[in-house]
Parts: sequence; C-alpha cells; structure tokens
Amino acid sequence: MRVDSIFPVHDRTAWITAQRPPRPVAPDPFKPHGFFLEKERIASGQVASSATILLTNKECPWRCLMCDLWKNTTTQTIPPGAIVKQIDYALSQLRSRPEQIKLYNSGSFFDPAAIPPADYPVIVRAVMFAKHVVVESHPRLVGEKALRFRDLLSGSLEVAMGLETVHPQVLSRLNKKFELAHFSQAAGFLRDNGISVRAFVLVKPPFMDEVEGWEWAVKSAVFALSCGATVVSLIPTRPGNGALERLMTAGEFSPPRLSTLEKALELALEVRSASRIFADTWDLEQFSTCPACFKKRRQRIHAMNLSQRIPPVIDCPACELKTD
Repeated sequence: MRVDSIFPVHDRTAWITAQRPPRPVAPDPFKPHGFFLEKERIASGQVASSATILLTNKECPWRCLMCDLWKNTTTQTIPPGAIVKQIDYALSQLRSRPEQIKLYNSGSFFDPAAIPPADYPVIVRAVMFAKHVVVESHPRLVGEKALRFRDLLSGSLEVAMGLETVHPQVLSRLNKKFELAHFSQAAGFLRDNGISVRAFVLVKPPFMDEVEGWEWAVKSAVFALSCGATVVSLIPTRPGNGALERLMTAGEFSPPRLSTLEKALELALEVRSASRIFADTWDLEQFSTCPACFKKRRQRIHAMNLSQRIPPVIDCPACELKTD
C-alpha cells in the first residue's frame, strides 16, 4: 500500500465532495431508481427468486471515498408514504412475489432522514409476502429501530452492513467513520436478536495492488464470518464518483481485474463454513481484460454464487498470451 497520497489526512469529507461531478437532476421521490429480479442461494441451500428494489431517499450522512450512490438520492427527506409507493411501483413492474426481497436505499435503512420510522408498518404490509427481507445499514445506526422493524415482519430479517475492508490504514481512509469494533458490536447485537447479518466487502479498494486486493478481501470475509455474518458479498471497487477518478490519475487506484475478483471468491469459498459467499456480478465486463473468455468467466462466477462450489478454472490461450 502506498504511504504517500494526494488524499488528505484531515477534512477528508470536504476533499471527497469537492471531486464530485455535478449532481444529476433530482429523482422522483415516488419512484425507485432501480429494481430487478435475480436468483440467490438462500440459507436453506435452495436457489430462490430474489427481488432488489433500489429506493430513492435522502443522501447518506456519511461521505465514503468510494461511494457513488449519492447520485440517485435527494437533498431533502422524502414525503411520508413515498417509500411504500416506490415499493408498490417496483412490484407492479416486476409482477412477481419472490421469496426474498432486498430494500436497498443508497445509505442506511435505519437513518430516519432516509426512511421515516413512521412508514415501517406500511412498508412491512407491502412486503408481507416475502419470507425474508434484507435491508442495509451503517454499523453505527444498528439498534432499536432494527428490532422495531423486525417485530413488524411476518418473515425473517437480515441487515447488510458495509464492512469494506479490515485493512487498518485503508479502512480509515475510506471515510466510513467506524472501527472494526463497531462492526463487531453491531453484528453481535443483530445476531443476539435473531437478525441475520450480511457483510459487504470491497475487492481492491484504493491504495491496494492486485495481490493485496484479493488477500485483504479474503481477510475481510474471514473477519465478517467470525462476527457471525451468514452472507458475505464481494464487491469489485468501481470508479464513477469523481474521487476515485482523481486517485486513478494519481496512480493510487485502479479497478480490480476480473481474475482478482475470481480469486477472492474462490479463496473465500474455501473458508466459508456454513455461510454463503457471493461476488457482485453487476457490469462485470468493465473488469475484464480479455473478450475471448469474459462470458465463460462471468458464467463461472455466477455458478459459484449459486452452487457455493469452485468449478474448474477457465483455460484461455488468449489470456496466456497477454503480458499485462
């Protein structure tokens, strides 16, 4: 990891926000900014239908170095009842009632400025069909609101938290403003109260090379599992928020190669025990350096996600000829 850096030691929030491109046109607070169906291996070991709804709401109070989710947020708290209208709209378009539903909101579900707690009952009624509901939260916002939401559900609850990395110097630079103890305490609180834990882990965040990228992703997955996480999602670090582009220009960041994500997934699967390890497959092509084998590699990662087994490696003569 590089010691010298253009990234400041102090006032990191101001530096991060100063790198941002102009904010897009304000989104419609009554419509989600995305929704989709996918297959996911659930706790039972079965592969089930899962819906993800990307809710529109007020921007997260934290300004993380790698985050570009602010682009789809509002600058003000949205009106009461808007969140359930977003959910209803997404479900009407998906025309599906999947076993699992993820309510992701570009921040923390338990941030009252993002998701009004008064809306919890109507939100729950909208997703009552789901056997399992997943929401996301910053570790430092996990508490009584999680229990209140859990108690309203007919099915089970899971809270996803961004651990990102256990690398001590890199975690502090990400401007997440929590320590590993905060994650561990939040995970313990959730687990003690019958709520499952999902951890998001970055593959090759800024200030790491390719080897460090997969090594620390695996170390971070192991830490999450030791805290009781039943799911670890490996997310390749993507540019797009201005700050990462600035670090790219300075030689302090480059997106991970597809092979780095593959290796992190393989090694994490080897130590997963009874938990599940997934690799995020959204827009994977940007991480590929070889068009000849990209589709096969994407299929291989997808197969690992669903089976939790490691299939044979892809043999690609075109890759072997590359010198990068």
